[in-house]
Amino acid sequence: MAKERLRALRFSNGIIKDVSTLVFLHLRFHGYGTGEWTDSAVRRYIRDAGDLLVHLHLLTRADCTTRNKAKAEKLAQTYDSLEERIIQLMEEEELNKIRPDLDGLAIMNILGISPSPIVGKAYQYLLDLRMERGPLGEEAAKAELLTWWNQQQK
Repeated sequence: MAKERLRALRFSNGIIKDVSTLVFLHLRFHGYGTGEWTDSAVRRYIRDAGDLLVHLHLLTRADCTTRNKAKAEKLAQTYDSLEERIIQLMEEEELNKIRPDLDGLAIMNILGISPSPIVGKAYQYLLDLRMERGPLGEEAAKAELLTWWNQQQK
């Protein structure tokens, strides 16, 4: 709906994309509950927000309004907790620059394949693993890649 309205109002494609992303992501915080998200869920939240993370913080806080002061305070404390976890993870792992432990060239060399869509699938698999588990290291990533590759061959 936001895309349609912004397009009708003749906003630039960049603004339409950014606003649509913010609208899509702003309710995800409510799934955070009282801090049950795993580190991988927080990493995905950061990755999905990208450069819009600060704007997402502002929008989410503005959207967490209620006349019930106790509930409003609880929501604010919960979001404070999420922001602290984000800061901690970003400091530990430089999440703005998150990449799998192996690049496309390494994937091709390890699997003995040439450039193809399978390289992208392998890269995405390793990126998902990185998001789930944090940094693996090159050797562990290679082992995971080979396990994945063997499963793909079946």
